[in-house]
Amino acid sequence: MKALYRKYRPTKLSEVIGQDQVVKPLEASLKSGKISHAYLFTGPRGCGKTSVARIFAHEVNKFKYEIEDDYVDIIEIDAASNTGVDNIRDLREKAAIAPSKGKYKVYIIDEVHMLSKSAFNALLKTLEEPPKSVIFIMATTDAYKVPITITSRTQNYTFNLAPKDVMFKHLSSIVKKEQIDIDKDALELIVEKGGGSFRDTISLLDQISIVKTDKITKTDVIETLGLPENAVLEKLLAAYTAGDIDTITTELKTVINTGLKPELLAENLISKILESPKPELLPLLAELPKVSSPFPEAKLLLAFVGQAATAPVFHAKATKPTSQPNVVTSSAAEKSPAANATGDVAGGNPTTEVAGGVAGGTPSAGGRQADAMGESATTGPATKATGPATNATGPATFNWQTFLTNVKSASGTVGSTLEKCTHEQKGSELFIYTERKIYKTILRSANNYKILQKFLPEGITIVIEDGLENAKKDQNLGQISDIMGDIEEVNTNGVPF
Repeated sequence: MKALYRKYRPTKLSEVIGQDQVVKPLEASLKSGKISHAYLFTGPRGCGKTSVARIFAHEVNKFKYEIEDDYVDIIEIDAASNTGVDNIRDLREKAAIAPSKGKYKVYIIDEVHMLSKSAFNALLKTLEEPPKSVIFIMATTDAYKVPITITSRTQNYTFNLAPKDVMFKHLSSIVKKEQIDIDKDALELIVEKGGGSFRDTISLLDQISIVKTDKITKTDVIETLGLPENAVLEKLLAAYTAGDIDTITTELKTVINTGLKPELLAENLISKILESPKPELLPLLAELPKVSSPFPEAKLLLAFVGQAATAPVFHAKATKPTSQPNVVTSSAAEKSPAANATGDVAGGNPTTEVAGGVAGGTPSAGGRQADAMGESATTGPATKATGPATNATGPATFNWQTFLTNVKSASGTVGSTLEKCTHEQKGSELFIYTERKIYKTILRSANNYKILQKFLPEGITIVIEDGLENAKKDQNLGQISDIMGDIEEVNTNGVPF
């Protein structure tokens, strides 16, 4: 039985769907008899480049086109397996021989961008002085790889992926002719997953119709193609936006354990994001195309954890503790006159608020951290203290425990993360030091940052900085270690596993 994409491949220019910008000029040239010696067809795979090349080769010679026919005057060459200069020299020699039956000898060179530099140079000589009876039709998915010296000597036609409505109409026609019983929702999903490629979309329909002999539903399409449920995609994206690492790792493990390939999951996530792009999802969108072999599972994990969405107000992310921390300011703090009312902001020495202790007391982990950051002795230790903090010169009275309780009530994930960090108030600035990069990722998530700022007194700004242990870790290694358990870094020539 012939595959559907071959059965419904067009054999006339008038049968080509969705490529009017190519078909109409070619029909006009056939009608006028003004035929170029070289054409370059560019566009995504499966959009009809080779099919149109074959049709044009037949129609210019007035040959009847059958899918399985074989005319000696129509020569198809796969450039991917004929990349060398010797292959093109052989082509040049044969091109000089007159056509046997038709008016033209037509060479169809598929994936022409795969030719070597020397092969392109040899082809160029033929294009500069072509035999009158020879036509070259070159097709490529990567037009930018074709030398300008070649493209400038050809007529260029760009093929597009088919719009969804055009593809749906075409698929509906095939379904009717093949008497395939299928739901509209199922057909729409096939069109969506086909991505505008005629060949890919029809092949998907063929695959599903073979497996399912009775009525095809949307669920059947999802199961047959191994697609993730829409609810799973939405849950993963929501967890990413919220910085909920636990949910992300749990969902990824569950989905991948079902047998779904990480590459396919990444592809569906990209499509989902593009349906309704949001600024906080753009970092993830930038990383998902990188999910491929080797280690696709690890790359998918890093796409989520390594590039978590950050609030637009973040001017920079510190990679190590410094004496001049990167300050994250909120709009409320920037507008508040109290933010500039203290000696701290004006240029005086900062006054430290330490709940449950005084400057000069026994240094805590945060105090040692402050020393390492080059702070003066008057700065005092940073602590996880639970008592109230007061500062006579500060913009507001701040109680860490109250703050922590309020944050927990709004988000358990943010609250538990905050508990694992050290903190220190310097006048109008609240420094939060994260000992793991994963904690900073969570706290800097756009939504989570808003939660933190919501429960702070007006005039206090947040500074989220690396702690000492965090600064010592390599970024990617630290993210994997935090989720999958401590791992040891070894020299693997750049491969992290």
